[in-house]
Amino acid sequence: MRDDELRDLVGRSPWLMRALDVVRNSGLPDAWIGAGAVRDLVWGERYGDGFDPSSVRDVDVVFLDPADLSRDNDDRATDRLTAAWPEPPWEAKNQAAVHTWYPATFGGGPVAPLRTIADAVATWPEYATAVAVRLDAYDQIAVCAPHGLDDLLDGVWRRNPTRVSPEISRRRLARHRPAERWPAVRVVT
Repeated sequence: MRDDELRDLVGRSPWLMRALDVVRNSGLPDAWIGAGAVRDLVWGERYGDGFDPSSVRDVDVVFLDPADLSRDNDDRATDRLTAAWPEPPWEAKNQAAVHTWYPATFGGGPVAPLRTIADAVATWPEYATAVAVRLDAYDQIAVCAPHGLDDLLDGVWRRNPTRVSPEISRRRLARHRPAERWPAVRVVT
């Protein structure tokens, strides 16, 4: 169990703690922050020159609302977060609706509806980004890491084959340039 290592890194970041507080107080159902913002924090602190919130491309907020699968729901959720704290580049996505748009956006065949946040996180592109965190009602940091935390905490960029083809992985690798951003990170292809 490496959850405490991640909790420590998250807890020492005033910026991410504020973002987690905004998400918790937003009223979005089962809302978490995951993917790149968490990776950027960990790899910036462990394998780079420190975490710089201004370099975060987007703050992926995932929530689960099976009652409203519309894209408007995502937009309203993003607007709600922005109204509470305009600074971060929020991007909220209802994971219960992924099956309605994923094939058209990323290609491939139909995907099954996601029933839990853990099911959703387990499909994210790299094992190091298949991680989400949130603040619970007692200000404790909860961790969702269906594939574990080793790649994230040990600085390994490795494709999650669940939904990401080698071609898509290569494009992501070229776009994110982990070896340039975090020189000590290992890329496993």
